[in-house]
Amino acid sequence: MRNIVYYVASSLDGYIAGADEDISTFVGEGTGVEKYLSDLQSFDTVIMGRRTYEFGYKFGLKPGQLAYPHMEHHIFSKSLKLNNADPKLHVHPPKLDIIEALKQNEGTDIYLCGGGVFAGWLLENEMIDILKIKLNPITLGDGTPLFGNVRKQTQNELTELQEFDHGLIILTYKIGY
Repeated sequence: MRNIVYYVASSLDGYIAGADEDISTFVGEGTGVEKYLSDLQSFDTVIMGRRTYEFGYKFGLKPGQLAYPHMEHHIFSKSLKLNNADPKLHVHPPKLDIIEALKQNEGTDIYLCGGGVFAGWLLENEMIDILKIKLNPITLGDGTPLFGNVRKQTQNELTELQEFDHGLIILTYKIGY
């Protein structure tokens, strides 16, 4: 069975984006960012919520395009409609049986790109297996929480800690439910 890996940048106070979806204060260069980009090459499948997919529009992504060209995309939304979408892009209603089927398919672990609300729903339903946090040396005070408004308690095992320039740390946890 494939693992779902939530690999995400976070501030010290637990936000994956600031107010108005601002990510400008996150570390955007250096060896930690290079490590993250390299790690993404090991995934063949990405899952995300609608808002995360549409966030890419701010950076030039066009509706129906792949955010990660080498990955099969599964976007979970009740309302997203895309015309002429890439054949590797699939839009699904947010249903656990679809997530479970993806985990059962052949392939690499699954990259959970986000966002906070979608990740919270997956955490609440015990579907996230690994949490990789690119911990940034910033506080934001407001914004998009790591797991939305979900307050599920877990006991996690730290399996790796990597330090990089610009104060970036990548922490890897096995999620314990």
